[in-house]
Amino acid sequence: MAGVIELTVPQAQDMKALGQAIGSMLEPGDVVSLTGDLGAGKTTLVQGAALGLGITDQQVLSPTFTLIREYRGKHPVYHLDVYRLKRIQDVIDLGFEEVLDPDGVTFVEWGDAIEGLLPETYLEVELWTRVEDEGRMVVLSALGASWAPRWERLEALTQQWSEHGP
Repeated sequence: MAGVIELTVPQAQDMKALGQAIGSMLEPGDVVSLTGDLGAGKTTLVQGAALGLGITDQQVLSPTFTLIREYRGKHPVYHLDVYRLKRIQDVIDLGFEEVLDPDGVTFVEWGDAIEGLLPETYLEVELWTRVEDEGRMVVLSALGASWAPRWERLEALTQQWSEHGP
């Protein structure tokens, strides 16, 4: 693991900006697993990440009821929500392995539910609601070797939301 970054995100527009910062550095083959509280901003973060990946002509919507959405930017972007799936086999039947496109970027909401299906290398984004001010806590952790050379850049891009400030 490259490390852990803890962030405080006060408002939805900040979550979108954080997503855009993360999206700007994602590479083909990257997988981002989003976990945490219901309604904490997973889809909002993906909307921002899509902007960072060059998707400006399509509205990024929650895949809760469609389970998977695909967008075209500088790379194909796949956005899955596995919350409603009851069994790992349901995820496999959905074509999860095909969505792990080496030429695309994949976002998996509730990725912790299918951790065993995720590749060796991925970015985990945990989002938690702050009771005291309704802001969000975001914890980024990277698993796998491909994140090590990018970790300092990710820290720099997310510095404004860091507990330690810029």
